[in-house]
Amino acid sequence: MGAVLSFLALPALGGIGSILASCFSAAACSLACRSCNCNNSIATRVGYALIMLVNSLLAWVLLSDWASKRLENATHGYLQLNCKDASCYGNLGVQRIGFALALFHFILGALLIGVNDSRSKRAAIQNGWWGPKVVVWIALVVASFFIPTGFIMSYGNYTALIGAGFFILFGLILLVDFAHTWSESCISKWEQSDTNKWQFILIGSTSIMYLGAIILTGIMYGYFAGSGCGMNIFWITFNMILAIAVTVIGIMPSVQEANPRSGLAQSSMVVIYCAYLILSAVANEPDEGTNCNPLSKARGTRTTTVLMGAIFTFLAVAYSTSRAATQGGKATLQNGEYSALHSSENDVPLVSSAPGATSMRRSDALLAAVESGALPVSALDDDDDDDDDTNYDTKDDEKNGVQYNYTFFHLVFALAAMYISMVLTNWNTYKQPEGEEHLILIGQSWPAVWVKVVSSWICYGLYGFSLLAPVIFPDRFADY
Repeated sequence: MGAVLSFLALPALGGIGSILASCFSAAACSLACRSCNCNNSIATRVGYALIMLVNSLLAWVLLSDWASKRLENATHGYLQLNCKDASCYGNLGVQRIGFALALFHFILGALLIGVNDSRSKRAAIQNGWWGPKVVVWIALVVASFFIPTGFIMSYGNYTALIGAGFFILFGLILLVDFAHTWSESCISKWEQSDTNKWQFILIGSTSIMYLGAIILTGIMYGYFAGSGCGMNIFWITFNMILAIAVTVIGIMPSVQEANPRSGLAQSSMVVIYCAYLILSAVANEPDEGTNCNPLSKARGTRTTTVLMGAIFTFLAVAYSTSRAATQGGKATLQNGEYSALHSSENDVPLVSSAPGATSMRRSDALLAAVESGALPVSALDDDDDDDDDTNYDTKDDEKNGVQYNYTFFHLVFALAAMYISMVLTNWNTYKQPEGEEHLILIGQSWPAVWVKVVSSWICYGLYGFSLLAPVIFPDRFADY
């Protein structure tokens, strides 16, 4: 594996390639999963996240002119990532590596269609076989550099662009969902607790986020809203108006009546995130001779902005992929929660035929009985006599069914790979400062700026709809 990575990531990176390859061997992954003292499903998701992180770092390295020249020299001019006639967008190496990871997850997703039991033979593809999977991933990365340039350009201009748009929409929906979940969780724990700890946490976090949004808005007006910066002034002012609007809507009596737990806590999280998006947008405007972005000429501040943006991007991708995938379709009872089927109190489900030892295992019969309502969910925990249980680790949280939809999980990761490719190439407008071959700027282009601005508007729209929908459509949101 080290040799393969050496060929791809240049001779100077051969040692790093060998280390990365060995870290992802079957033994290393198994040891890491067992030593992290976490459930198997979580360890699996961490493994895929690490692969995405390495893939993203490799793509980021290939953005530099130094890496492009080294790769061309290593292949005697066969692989050329940059087009001298300016007919190519960005750096094709990023799109090639992103395509390889997206294809990797599409293949895994297709192989895992219909798997809803971790005891299925195909479930081993998701939770095991790390050595072969890493080999396949590396092979796809290498093979992507031999794909015709025209195909990669079409992929980056259309497929990756659309996929990245869907991923942004996923992320914004999840942010609104997280805002509601966080607030409702704090309120529930506050109501169930004898102390005021959760009350202080809820009020304190809400106050801090609103204060942070006010500070960010003040910074934007102070540094990015000078004379001749009408566009920046409009973005900042419009964002402030939307922030006030969703705050007022969240505490309206009609909204409170439809959802008593809505309020300032959810609004504060949305407001500070959207304020960050606008600040990130104005701070990454290209330098076009104006004084609207003072950070564009400050190399130290600019480098800090790039690093913070990259870290935030990877964190957002990690949370979005994990949260979206696990919420995409759960096919199991979990956390001891039992939801009875709609039936009268005196109805008792009957079992028409007894399962035989050869046709159905005892655990399968118990699971079917629990799902039908004949037995409580605790019966699954009392099944200590089942011989099959000895084959499962105590950390196996998928013994009675998968914790998330495997296929949807890989679909989200594939979209995330497309999104990262678009971020690294500045949405197909990659530009490197003259005389700074080792500095790679992320996000300093007008398409990247507009993506952030429009994302903030969509986020406000989604959150506003989540507040008003129960009021406008009370029948559809009766259980909201």
